[in-house]
Amino acid sequence: MRRERTRVLRIVTRLNIGGPAIHVSLLSGRLDPMRYETLLVAGRESPSEGSMLELGRLDPALRLVRVEQLGRAVAPLSDLRATARLIRIAVDFRPHVVHTHLAKAGFIGRIAGRLARAPAIFHTYHGTVFRGYFGRRESALYLRVERALAGLTTRLVAITPGQRQELVELRIAPADKIVVIPLGLDLAPFLRAPDKSEARAALGLPIDRPLLGLVARLVPIKDVGTFLRALALVREHRPDVQALIVGDGSERSALETLALELGLAETCRFLGWRADTPRIYAALDALVLSSLSEGSPVAAIEAMASARPVVATAVGGVPELVRDRDNGLLVPPGDARALADALGEVLDDDAARIRYGLAARAAVYPQHDASRLIEDIDDLYTGSLAGPRS
Repeated sequence: MRRERTRVLRIVTRLNIGGPAIHVSLLSGRLDPMRYETLLVAGRESPSEGSMLELGRLDPALRLVRVEQLGRAVAPLSDLRATARLIRIAVDFRPHVVHTHLAKAGFIGRIAGRLARAPAIFHTYHGTVFRGYFGRRESALYLRVERALAGLTTRLVAITPGQRQELVELRIAPADKIVVIPLGLDLAPFLRAPDKSEARAALGLPIDRPLLGLVARLVPIKDVGTFLRALALVREHRPDVQALIVGDGSERSALETLALELGLAETCRFLGWRADTPRIYAALDALVLSSLSEGSPVAAIEAMASARPVVATAVGGVPELVRDRDNGLLVPPGDARALADALGEVLDDDAARIRYGLAARAAVYPQHDASRLIEDIDDLYTGSLAGPRS
């Protein structure tokens, strides 16, 4: 007798610009449709953070249900309504698996999954908000909540070994309850990106000038101001340097003002969100990451797949991707001088830049390709649901 398909209720807080939206889209669309039936539930993105769906980075054929109350901010009345709606969805869908992504979805979705008696519940940490995002008191509250939610969860998923170790150290769950499944992306467009001259010509950029790029949400945790200050220092010995900032967010206006104050009006272009990121990375000499906290940054993986070195702050899961003086350069967070020195070094040494770029591609492909992610998640679900089910 043929076993029924495994029903997966996947819940994400919102499909804003960033890795989690790509991650849930790939999992929702690429798990074997003969064996899995997936329903994706997501909240609504705010105008300032952009939408991966509207940008064309997600499969438009996704089976998607919007729960408007599933917003990022803590709002007790809206959160209760979102929980009630998710419980109704879960009861109607009767999932074998509930898998949540991001903090708010993880909170409401795991409660809804348990109340709907889902046989298996998983939560993926795409990054952690316990350090660097909130004050001490608020962080302590989140820790207590996460420890309680871990008791409702079959397995927790970390995207890097370092993140798994952090979850253990924070006593959120014991090590044997946490599995490491690295981020997986559709890397094919970056492997076959145009060459640098062609990419720059398409973007209307000069071919013979050094070009740096930063791709990120323009929010405080990304610390883009430190990159701008470093860029001003680089200009002192490389006055021909140019830079692209791809992204948008609450700090864009302030950052544009800072760029003007630093004399970067002719040096740095703010492009907003772009759908042609393979062309952007192909045009660069190096990608810059100035964040104060990171999980496993999508921009770094995509740039590395494009054979571009990354100069980044050594935070979160970044050192597990970018190995200092092997496939890129690492610097301390918040240090504009150290970042400027590293950028100057990578721009001045053509041979090292090419060597770093080739090593960068080898470090992420196929290790971070979508096919590996699908296999890992399939193994996780299959192992947790072994035996008969209804």
